[in-house]
Amino acid sequence: QVQLVQSGGGLVQAGGSLRLSCVASGRTFRRYAMAWFRQAPGKEREFVAFINDNGAATYYADAVKGRGTISRDNAENTVYLQMNSLKPEDTAVYACAAAPREQLAVYGYRDRRSYEAWGEGTQVTVSS
Repeated sequence: QVQLVQSGGGLVQAGGSLRLSCVASGRTFRRYAMAWFRQAPGKEREFVAFINDNGAATYYADAVKGRGTISRDNAENTVYLQMNSLKPEDTAVYACAAAPREQLAVYGYRDRRSYEAWGEGTQVTVSS
């Protein structure tokens, strides 16, 4: 199982941009699909973006489509989330997650049950 360590986030003005990073330990990173989820105060954790193990496929929540870009560097064991044109409603704790193929095949990329490892979460606050 991989372990995930996040960086990035913070306070950003509306319309601004930021990039979140998530570094995985171990040599099996390339076997995992990766995703970002977020949880706003008083709300359920929600799916944000997904990238498959070789980076060829990406999917986004409607709320971030066109503003978010997920990418990965398997040589650096890192997945990124670039967010542009940030809105106050993007304010949340963002967490990266790793999904092995077997679980992903059962639950799909939007379901939290697909993911066996989670980053610690990082706060993103967008001021209006």
